[in-house]
Amino acid sequence: MTYKPLNASDTVSTRTLLHEAIPLTGTIVSGTYSDENIKNFAHGMFQSVYDYPYLSSSANHIFDLTLGVHAQGLATSVQTSKKKNIYNQMAQVLMGYDATGSVQKFDEDGDLLGSGQKLNEVFIVPFSRLLSKDEIKKETFELTLGVMPSYFDPMERTLVISDYGASTEYRVNSPVGEYGILYARDGRLNTGSSNLDASSTHKVSVGGVDSWYAGLLFYQAGVMVLTASLLQNGGDLLDVGATLEFERDGTTIDASIPTTSISGAADDFRRRIKNIQFNNTTELNSTVYFCRANHNEFNYSSNPTYVNESKVRVKTQATDDPVSYITTVGLYNDNNELMGTAKLSEPLKKNPSTEYTIRVRLDY
Repeated sequence: MTYKPLNASDTVSTRTLLHEAIPLTGTIVSGTYSDENIKNFAHGMFQSVYDYPYLSSSANHIFDLTLGVHAQGLATSVQTSKKKNIYNQMAQVLMGYDATGSVQKFDEDGDLLGSGQKLNEVFIVPFSRLLSKDEIKKETFELTLGVMPSYFDPMERTLVISDYGASTEYRVNSPVGEYGILYARDGRLNTGSSNLDASSTHKVSVGGVDSWYAGLLFYQAGVMVLTASLLQNGGDLLDVGATLEFERDGTTIDASIPTTSISGAADDFRRRIKNIQFNNTTELNSTVYFCRANHNEFNYSSNPTYVNESKVRVKTQATDDPVSYITTVGLYNDNNELMGTAKLSEPLKKNPSTEYTIRVRLDY
């Protein structure tokens, strides 16, 4: 058998990013299946959301939802340790540790050493790998959140939360990769007045448009972290002109977080999700091998049936040119051990008057 080494010029590596649009409507998240697609666990630390009743074999897990509260946040009386544990667990994974070995808190502008405000009470949404794939594409994420003061008609007024400008402005100081800042802007819908507090310290200009810090989006991890202040009326972000009822009994979010279970808070938050959409990313790495058969190479076959009694079967005259048919390309390592094969769609006739360059692509 004849081997031909591949030179550096015969190999090219490429990277291709494939994107897919992912729409998640609020009717699926809360309402369409009468919460039969919501799975709560005995431990009560988070709930899982499916695109179909979760007992069905057709159901796909789309995301989890939980609530985390820092020790310096609101004093809680229900599931206190679990809310703190969730915050610490997610913060140490997503934000890491500071120079003293303490867990970094979620920071609204990503400047961990600066004076930016910290997020003490957060809703955390890890998206399923089925949806986010290798990462969420930057500047494609959008969440529409209902902020009508009435609990029973939350979508009459909305906020649009997105990672505006993240394709060029994102952070890399996270152990899990890159993350962007989520900003809230008015959705308004049936109201002509602003839903957001113009005097809030969370206000910032992004691309010349007034925006409000709303949370963080970790692209490779596929995790959204939203500040609970999004649903706090007056003095923080919202200015909806009336007390915003977070729970069915009219309780505000400041009163709800300390006294409500994690699954209960998740239920009330889900009720206000109108739409989530983003593009995911699949990273496809490829190595292309250019296998060249020059005019004086590979004109004979290594198949034992190629010869009969020491005579080449395809030659009738001794002066005839040898002929072979290329059907397979084998890739070997330095020890001539076969590592992979590539089959051609049809045999290629090879003789001393022809040359071929066969392109073999290995995706991973």
